[in-house]
Amino acid sequence: MGDEYLRLFVEETALYNRIVLGNLLPFGLWVQLPHYLQTWLRNYIADSIPSRKAMLLQIYVAMKAMPWELHDIKFLYKHLHATHHIYNKQNTLSPFAGLAFHPLDGILQAVPHVIALYIVPAHFTTHMGLLFLEAIWTTNIHDCIHVKLWPVMGAGYHTIHHTTYRHNYGHYTIWMDWMLGTLRDPSDDAWGKLM
Repeated sequence: MGDEYLRLFVEETALYNRIVLGNLLPFGLWVQLPHYLQTWLRNYIADSIPSRKAMLLQIYVAMKAMPWELHDIKFLYKHLHATHHIYNKQNTLSPFAGLAFHPLDGILQAVPHVIALYIVPAHFTTHMGLLFLEAIWTTNIHDCIHVKLWPVMGAGYHTIHHTTYRHNYGHYTIWMDWMLGTLRDPSDDAWGKLM
């Protein structure tokens, strides 16, 4: 009975090894390795969990690099990202405005995530989690539903970004804008009239 369970266990782990290693590495690199080395390699590649500090550093790099790249490099803004800002009035923002950009702009928006992978190596799960949060956040800031949920950067804040182009760059939260002096609150009298 014990031998049967061991055989099933080895078959199951061999399947996992084929799925993970077969999609990540050339066949000849891993197929000749003993089963225990294949399993170790699979676990090393696919299942190493980053520390909380590493994940926070990865998020910080993504939050800092993207607004700078898209708004302060004038050539890139003029020829690529300005297309996204055609939705610059409070009533023209929609969840689909997050998708209104030049194709090269879309590639450049992914560059900070890729660069961060080389500066601070990220686990695949962390990387995919960031991309998922990015999709949720993009919809949230363009949906014209002005809910104030501190410290989340919502549509109210992002509408100001689309009308002034120099404020509320925040990536997920308002913290970076607050720290760098670019935060404009939609509830302030001067800005409340925009809403």
